[in-house]
Order: sequence, then structure tokens, then C-alpha cells
Amino acid sequence: MTVLALEHIDAGYGDTAILHDISLQVERGEIVVVIGPNGAGKSTALKSVFGLLNITAGRVVLEESEITNTPPEQVVRLGVCYVPQTGNVFVNLSVQENLEMGAFVRSDDFRPRLDEIYAMFPDLAEKRRQPAGSLSGGQRQMVAMGKALMLEPKILLLDEPTAGLSPKYRGEIFQTVKAINATGVPILMVEQNAKQALGIADRAYVLVDGENRHTGTGPELLADQEVARMFLGAKG
Repeated sequence: MTVLALEHIDAGYGDTAILHDISLQVERGEIVVVIGPNGAGKSTALKSVFGLLNITAGRVVLEESEITNTPPEQVVRLGVCYVPQTGNVFVNLSVQENLEMGAFVRSDDFRPRLDEIYAMFPDLAEKRRQPAGSLSGGQRQMVAMGKALMLEPKILLLDEPTAGLSPKYRGEIFQTVKAINATGVPILMVEQNAKQALGIADRAYVLVDGENRHTGTGPELLADQEVARMFLGAKG
């Protein structure tokens, strides 16, 4: 079953067009990765789903309902959670307060979900009383993802979750993404660390100049000579 589909999307900021007829989809249980050069429109694609910019053509479909240009506060309530690259935690609040803020639209008892998040992120359980701003970059990303997961989303959107992290923490974040997906949450992830991202992807899309350039499974794109030459550091 298709959880999320972008169908022939044109979108941008004001009069500036960034995306040109792009299409992508995420099936139930998948990790789908979007790679490409800087300025290719990767983050813009995520923002178009979340209602953060204007879609001028095409449509966004969540399960069987169209959500094109739906405001972010409504998109969240429909089950889409988005973790931006930066500014994704409240640095002056504790880890636990951040996670509780993630449950802001829930009216039920979310304490069992809090326990599940701590089980998924044991490092955060140990630091639950510390300000999020005192954590390492990798741990802060875990707080941001945990905060989004408090709503038990239908799909999780991740924008550059390993940006600026050391190789150690990059590896941990990719393992965390796999662990989240293993709980049944489909993931659409934009990533600059293309080789590692393709290594965990069920499917992937390469965007160039706001357009679809390549599509395939993670292994197919890792083996594609043009993709390797452009994004994976291979010679040829």
C-alpha cells in the first residue's frame, strides 16, 4: 500500500520555482531516500508535503486522501511528522520536556509512548533531565526524532539527519533510522551522505535541478555508474 505519494509536483517559494514535475512515493514499511547535489530541491520536496511552501501543480496524497497545500498543523494531525535539519529541538527544555512537547496534539495518556521512546533511545533515558542543548549533535537528533515519534506517525520525514555529525554519530543515526523503520514506521529521508543512505534504502530518488533524474532500489543506485560518479566519489 502506498502511504505517501508526490505526483507531478511543481513547487517553490513565492515566484521562484524549485521543483519541476517531480514524483515519488513511499510504500508501507519502506525507507525511501532522496539524494542529489546542493540546491537540487531535496528539502523542498519534504517541505511541500508538510505544507511549508506553495504547490502550484500536481498533488500530494497521504494514503488515499489528497493533502496538497494543507497547513502544517493539520498535516501533523493527519499523521505526518517532519524533522527539519536544524532548529528541531527546544534547547532550553529538558529531554523529557522536548518529548512531551512532541505529544502536543494528543489528548490521551501518552506516558506509555514515552516509555517506548526511551526504550528505543536508551541514551535519552539516562539524560532525560538534561537540557537538550547540552547534548551532542547526534543525541540532539535522537531527541528530535523521538519528539516526532511521540505522535505515532503514519510516516516520518527526515531532512538531513546526519548533517554535521562525526562518522561515529552518522553511523548511529543510520542505525536508529533502521530501528525506527523496524517498528513499522515508513520513512522518507533526505540525505547528503549518499552512500550510507543508499545502503539502508529500500528505494531511492536522485533529484537534479528540481527534477527526477534517477530512481531505483538502494543497491541499484549504488551500482549505477553515473550515480556513483556524481554522488558517491567514484571515478569514471
